[in-house]
Amino acid sequence: MELNYTIMENNIEPYTPKSYRNEDAYIRAEKRLKDLKGFYWHAFWYVAVNIFIVVMIVSNGGSIMHFGTWSTPLFWGIGLGFHAIGVFGKTRLFGKSWEERKIKEFMEKEQRQWD
Repeated sequence: MELNYTIMENNIEPYTPKSYRNEDAYIRAEKRLKDLKGFYWHAFWYVAVNIFIVVMIVSNGGSIMHFGTWSTPLFWGIGLGFHAIGVFGKTRLFGKSWEERKIKEFMEKEQRQWD
């Protein structure tokens, strides 16, 4: 009984399903922020390093129109593009509206099957 008194005295409330959802939402938002921050740092270093590489190649007598000058930005850019799809694309390609459309489609298909 003393435990209940201590809990009430400190205004600690038991978990409810709503608080679980809020906690899950916070964890998802925190992960999304971490992913977004990681992408922005990746993009920053992509720009900074590739400017440095291209400037160094050209200033040391390399041709600006040579494939080797642009190979690092090209292939790293492909990787950056996949990173962008991983961060931004999954919500656009498979977001809530897509899920709702698919659920509706599956339910209609099943309903037609039983009619």
